[in-house]
Amino acid sequence: MNNRKLPLIVLGIIGFIILVSLSSSFFYTIQPTERAVIFYPFGDALDRDHVITPGFHTKAPWNEVITYEVAEMTSDETMDINDKNGLPIHVDVTVRYFPMHDKIGYIHEKFTRDYPNRLVIPEMRSMTRQVLARYTAEEIYSTKRAEVENSVITETEKVLNANYVNTTAVLIRSIKLPDQIRVAIENKLQQQQEALAYQFRLDKEKSEAERKRIAAEGESRANNIINNSLSDKLLKMRGIEATLELAKSTNTKVIVIGSSKDGLPMILGNN
Repeated sequence: MNNRKLPLIVLGIIGFIILVSLSSSFFYTIQPTERAVIFYPFGDALDRDHVITPGFHTKAPWNEVITYEVAEMTSDETMDINDKNGLPIHVDVTVRYFPMHDKIGYIHEKFTRDYPNRLVIPEMRSMTRQVLARYTAEEIYSTKRAEVENSVITETEKVLNANYVNTTAVLIRSIKLPDQIRVAIENKLQQQQEALAYQFRLDKEKSEAERKRIAAEGESRANNIINNSLSDKLLKMRGIEATLELAKSTNTKVIVIGSSKDGLPMILGNN
């Protein structure tokens, strides 16, 4: 090997090693579930409006890439809350959320990447306390649970959306009351259900009685109409018509006209 080329080879190897070691300062990759913004220490500081999308990118080594996870995240919280009447309630709540992709620069400027702990969870807890304080334990536990959940998610969404965070769900996973209060509420609900069932049976029996009364009145009116429409002449005419029909039968042998006590024909058979 030519001794003159040796220093060049050494310098080349050193340069390659330096290039590899600094590659992370020049090149970076954003994953499909990520977005990023760049902080320019010698320029315009944080570029909030230029959001870096997934792919391979380059940058100056002195600029900082701030990466955000934009897939949906979940936070579970356990809370002790007082209801409208001051009764203690233990509540487990879940919030699902993700940052608005094109607003991560604004989120970072105000809350940094710790926005779940600085924004989402505190606001969710605050809104949950405010909403549940407007209802009684019975309403929260049973009769208005869906309404309570809708109010919590609506009011939480309003605050988080104003700070560039989308909320997909706020769920009340469980509600625990003191045993004495829970048993009292469950007994009351059971009594209400029994009362409703009893009222249903009464209404059903009343409806059946009314149906029978109407049917009886209709039958009575029909009988009155029939009775009022009948006369001796009509009966005799119907009797003659029936006799003529019977006379056509092969079993009829003798017909005596005017022999019955009402003047109708008398029919004598084989016997």
